[in-house]
Amino acid sequence: MAEGAQRQQQELPEKPNSNSQPRNIIFDKYEMGRLLGQGTFAKVYHGRNLASNESVAIKVINKDHIKKEGLVEQIKREISIMHLVHHPHIVELKEVMATKTKIFFVMEHVKGGELFDKIAKGKLKEDVARKYFQQLISAVDFCHSRGVSHRDLKPENLLLDENGDLKVSDFGLSALPEQYWSDGMLHTQCGTPAYVAPEILRKKGYDGAKADLWSCGVVLFVFLSGYLPFRDENVMKTYRKVFKAEYELPPWISGDARRLIQKLLVVDPEKRASIAEIMKDPWFRQGCSSQLSGDDQNEKNDKAADLGRTRSTSTTTNDSSESPPFFNAFEFISSMSSGFDLSNMFEKKKRSGSMFTSKCSAVAIKAKLQAVAESLNFRVVCEKEFKVKLQGKEEGRKGKLAVAADVFQVAEEVAVVEFSKLSGDTLEYTKFCEEDVRPALKDIVWTWQGEENKC
Repeated sequence: MAEGAQRQQQELPEKPNSNSQPRNIIFDKYEMGRLLGQGTFAKVYHGRNLASNESVAIKVINKDHIKKEGLVEQIKREISIMHLVHHPHIVELKEVMATKTKIFFVMEHVKGGELFDKIAKGKLKEDVARKYFQQLISAVDFCHSRGVSHRDLKPENLLLDENGDLKVSDFGLSALPEQYWSDGMLHTQCGTPAYVAPEILRKKGYDGAKADLWSCGVVLFVFLSGYLPFRDENVMKTYRKVFKAEYELPPWISGDARRLIQKLLVVDPEKRASIAEIMKDPWFRQGCSSQLSGDDQNEKNDKAADLGRTRSTSTTTNDSSESPPFFNAFEFISSMSSGFDLSNMFEKKKRSGSMFTSKCSAVAIKAKLQAVAESLNFRVVCEKEFKVKLQGKEEGRKGKLAVAADVFQVAEEVAVVEFSKLSGDTLEYTKFCEEDVRPALKDIVWTWQGEENKC
């Protein structure tokens, strides 16, 4: 999406309603107010939740316009990504609604405006710049753990809330793992030239996560200097400076901060500092809270998902190890249904999940899971009734991956198996389910969540 569509101006006092100006109510849930920002394909309005009185931002997109411009995939991807990235330093997507002609993104209203406006008045003090950079890295780390590359990180896309905390916005150019080519690289040129990594400009493929870290380096430079590191009146000369990482650090930037910038603005993406290295950096760690790593948010999201799974199963349990717990048939059908999904407006393809049905006995399923675990270099660390817990032997991005597989009985000849992540990285867990488990279990699976029955 055009960057202007994402900008949220500082909130102004609402004008009182007039009898001559009827309230603009949508879906009997939100009142739409003044225009906050406008881009090529969208307008953003201030809104109010009628039930809670909470302020929101409502982005309105014309369906015909995006179809005409070939932006359907981009909009679907933006929706998918914003549902994936719930984090304290990322603008929250609350819900998406649609009519025959328009799509409405209801988002968190970030009242403090763009960080760009603050920098435009002059460079930031080092401790203030550090705080914002810590929050930026926390958000970027969380995105990368979900397989999301932002690809347009810049101060114009960094907003400030009423507490002065940073919020990353505008995921219109972001990428998901399925966009990588067979060579394991992204090939779409996108982003803002002043912040884009040299490997993107070279048009030879790039790693989106590593390109994001170059952009983070440029952002940090701008925070501390008040101007861009690569600048010239001639565009080609600017690009040549980017290709060589040719820039000069102002003398007022401290030694530790200079060294961190130099670790990020490295032409070779393989030699560029990783997020793990950034988080160990002395300048970065000053006053750094453990919450900034994003791990706490990961755990909160995973616990919420576990709670949802617990509530979806019947409270009736069976103490006998000879039969699995009963899974309420109505709740099973609901959980296997894809439900309302905006992507259905554009495509018929259904999303896969980490739950499947089987006509095999629970004992046979359990034995198969054990065999698959061994073939995938996982070990069974704990078994209790009809729950199998698998522990990876290799260290991943966030430790060893641990997975639970629960077996539920739906009917006499139908069982449901549901996988859930116990620990480790979410992206690694997704790959484990999609690329390892699914092929290995094909001889016992009747149907995977979201797919049509095979019979």
